[in-house]
Amino acid sequence: MRNISDTLEHFLKQMLHASPEGAIEIRRNDLADRFSCVPSQINYVISTRFTLEKGYLVESKRGGGGYIRIQRVELPMLKAIHGHIQQTIGTRVDQEAAEGLIYQLKEASMISTREANLLRAAVHREAIALKLPLRDEIRANILKAMLISLLAK
Repeated sequence: MRNISDTLEHFLKQMLHASPEGAIEIRRNDLADRFSCVPSQINYVISTRFTLEKGYLVESKRGGGGYIRIQRVELPMLKAIHGHIQQTIGTRVDQEAAEGLIYQLKEASMISTREANLLRAAVHREAIALKLPLRDEIRANILKAMLISLLAK
């Protein structure tokens, strides 16, 4: 059985998928009433599962009823993916940012679940048992090489 956070995430993703603009506007209190939860639960789900690293842009408006706007940020076309990878990863990348990019590629169906799992394992801090900042530099090199290879299919 799903927990409330999973249910909220699934519901919001379904709304986004059905939206022709790739964006939705929700009222936190309305959503909390619908799912019989506190508004802070909505905040938690949005702040942890709808991040820029995961491919979402979130805008919150207060006053006048207020709303939260969630927009899916699409990855660039495959022609530009190499430049996007270089720019996103740069010369160093921490584990959270690496996993966010992997998640975004998986959500966009650009890589499979198996490929995402392999990427996560390869760039995990325990697999690269070095001190910072060297670990983040090596993680960036590994991630760039693997993604360029995978996305060149």
